[in-house]
Amino acid sequence: MKQAFPTIETKRLTLVNTTADDARFILALYKDPLVCRYLYDEEPFTSIDQAKEWIDWHEYPEDYGRNRWIIRKKETATPIGTCGFDQWDIVNHVAEIGYDLWHEEWGKGYMSEALTAAIDSGFRNMGLNRIQAFVALENTASCRLLERLGFEREGIFREKHFFQGEYYDHYIYSLLKKDWKKGGL
Repeated sequence: MKQAFPTIETKRLTLVNTTADDARFILALYKDPLVCRYLYDEEPFTSIDQAKEWIDWHEYPEDYGRNRWIIRKKETATPIGTCGFDQWDIVNHVAEIGYDLWHEEWGKGYMSEALTAAIDSGFRNMGLNRIQAFVALENTASCRLLERLGFEREGIFREKHFFQGEYYDHYIYSLLKKDWKKGGL
């Protein structure tokens, strides 16, 4: 049986499923106000216990149909972000992709490289036909990234998240297997 969430290597990165050893990095990442600026589904982390709960949620990805890879620089093994799939609908071959990157690594092409590999793995290893992403309207960098990778903006998912007393709309993007060209468009 093919592994749905294998370790992935790219030119500069390694994507490995998260483990308990990643707790300090996860805390630092999801505590950072710049990284969390458009994450309207959860408050920034304040304790190592929150990071451990996050890791536990992503444990056993094959059983629960959700994963999160830690994105590591290949040369140093330094963690710089995460990406992965959630809401995997095995019957309809659909999953949602999510991602985040340490702010000091923005603009260096790392997330494009990681997502290209993750998307390719989703179509090959998970048998996906559709990958979707939800992006806060204000997150223009993420919108540009998805569009460069071939995602189409389908519309606005109105009031998707209720966060800190307000509702937030999100764009919904999708990429179909028949439209995917490895490495983006």
